[in-house]
Amino acid sequence: MTRATPITSARNPLLKEIRRALSKGTLTEDGLCVAETFHLLEEALGSGLETPTVVAAESVCEKVERQIGHLRGTRLITVTDAVYREISATEAAQGVLALVRPARWTLEQILRARALVVVLDGVQDPGNAGAITRAAEAFGATGMLWLKGTASPWNAKTLRASAGSLFRLPLIDSLEAAAVRTALIQHRLAAYTTVPRGGLALHSADLTSPCALIIGSEGRGLSVAMRGAGQDLHIPTAGVESLNASIAAAVVLYEASRQRALK
Repeated sequence: MTRATPITSARNPLLKEIRRALSKGTLTEDGLCVAETFHLLEEALGSGLETPTVVAAESVCEKVERQIGHLRGTRLITVTDAVYREISATEAAQGVLALVRPARWTLEQILRARALVVVLDGVQDPGNAGAITRAAEAFGATGMLWLKGTASPWNAKTLRASAGSLFRLPLIDSLEAAAVRTALIQHRLAAYTTVPRGGLALHSADLTSPCALIIGSEGRGLSVAMRGAGQDLHIPTAGVESLNASIAAAVVLYEASRQRALK
């Protein structure tokens, strides 16, 4: 049974590091992401990722102990509800967070075989980035590449919007556009750049071959560095000029999944 270790001050070095990572939307200095809520704790544990530390408010400590009590190598830390509220990144805090070590992936692992890769090019809203990740897993993407300028995958809002998909879907973040363009060419992936209009209509594109779907930012679309990286692709719509980035990505991913299931 996991034994709880109490911490009484929000100035504790570990809690200060957690608060820093949450405020900046980054990993901790030890390379751990901060996953807050019971759902993300469950998703992290179910994904088999290393979870060295769980922090729980006193009011939910017993519930957390039942959830992680069988684990070895996981340290449970308890804090008062007031201290927990000081470090939490959510307004309606559930009183639990986990420090989770994300898996590490290489471009070769993500781009091999019959790849279906999502490239995020400057998607700045964490909610959109997380929702796209959820859709990518749901529709069979083999991995994701996050270019510099995209919201951090380890931002608390990104993690919550992904609903756990970030713990399972292979991804690499903070990539340079030039490196990604070169890798797509070297691995012979067909690249499609999503645009509001022009280029191929979605139903005319062959998404059954190894390919990359490049999603631009919400406001300006594709970055200058990624323009021309692939065939422009648009979703035919009636009466609506363009779709939200996460909705557009989900529609394209569904079409790729549908085509691949038929082949």
